[in-house]
Amino acid sequence: MTIMSRSSSLALVLLCLYNLSFLEAINGGFSVEMIHRDSSRSPFFRPTETRFQRVANAMRRSINRANHLNQSFVFPNSPKTTVISALGEYLMSYSVGTPSLQVFGIVDTGSDIIWLQCQPCKKCYKQITPIFDSSKSKTYKTLPCPSNTCQSVQGTSCSSRKNCLYSIDYADGSHSQGDLSVETLTLGSTSGSPVQFPGTVIGCGRDNAIGFEEKNSGIVGLGRGPVSLITQLSPSTGGKFSYCLVPGLSTASSKLNFGDAAVVSGHGTVSTPLFSQNGQVFYFLTLEAFSVGRNRIEFGSPRSGGKGNIIIDSVTPDKLDASVPVITAHFRGADVTLNAINTFVQVADDVVCFALQPTETGAVFGNLAQQNLLVGYDLQKNTVSFKHTDCTKQ
Repeated sequence: MTIMSRSSSLALVLLCLYNLSFLEAINGGFSVEMIHRDSSRSPFFRPTETRFQRVANAMRRSINRANHLNQSFVFPNSPKTTVISALGEYLMSYSVGTPSLQVFGIVDTGSDIIWLQCQPCKKCYKQITPIFDSSKSKTYKTLPCPSNTCQSVQGTSCSSRKNCLYSIDYADGSHSQGDLSVETLTLGSTSGSPVQFPGTVIGCGRDNAIGFEEKNSGIVGLGRGPVSLITQLSPSTGGKFSYCLVPGLSTASSKLNFGDAAVVSGHGTVSTPLFSQNGQVFYFLTLEAFSVGRNRIEFGSPRSGGKGNIIIDSVTPDKLDASVPVITAHFRGADVTLNAINTFVQVADDVVCFALQPTETGAVFGNLAQQNLLVGYDLQKNTVSFKHTDCTKQ
């Protein structure tokens, strides 16, 4: 995790891995169940690991995430953006093609495209599921270069056959190159009926390298951008999504909500403006200060004329509920209190650490700080809302 900043920014980066596997229709919206990567329900659960080994692994991923974010900030005078790797934040189980093939993709709020490894493949890394063979799907179709979709995606070019090619390079050395295409994506449903999304724009990766420990199929981008999952679902969801993350050691599942099911309202809800910067895929907020008890520490000067000095992101290690001072994050128009589970981690039987990491540039409000908060994004109103909630009961 990372938290707070004075003259230099401190990234609030917390790393976790959830498996997003089930879809549920609720009041005109839908919800995806999220399972913590260290849960026994996770496909990557390692029963031989101790609790503290899991904490150590989570903190290592957190440090890596902070380093990648710091390398990836683009300031207003920069001509282009660099996509950063999620390094194992969330796993999403979905199916692709007709007939469908189940794959697992890393859900990345810092990426703006859905891509997966495809056969025939020039260079593919080893993954835990079979690699999707686009030639065997009845619904797969490459996009031509002159198409508006091809021209709207950064990093595209034309093949000798005039097909649209995409290329993405990540800060950790990962990359994917291949065909920008349309295909049918299918999500499982808690009602037992699968939900299909035909004509979804994806990247069919023919040359890929990825730095994650678990060899997943690729990336599911939730950031800004014309072909991210969020943007492609916007016509039916109104640009709304929310999540409620349970404490890491809980056996309950978390939820990622879309559409009407994602509205955060009622007593205790606070909202702050959401900003974009220079075409970047990240979600930016304005953090004005932190308070520890009655002591207030100003956060420093926001970039871009006073708007957007911290990224809101999703990552989390295990932690301990202890008797410690309450810390308040003062966002523009929204004061969010952070309890012990949001700010401390237990790393050994008798050792509890304040989860703080300094960084030279940028800051990230990660999801250790967001646990037991219902956090809702409204991309039409450009707001993020917070509400203290027992997420195990959602």
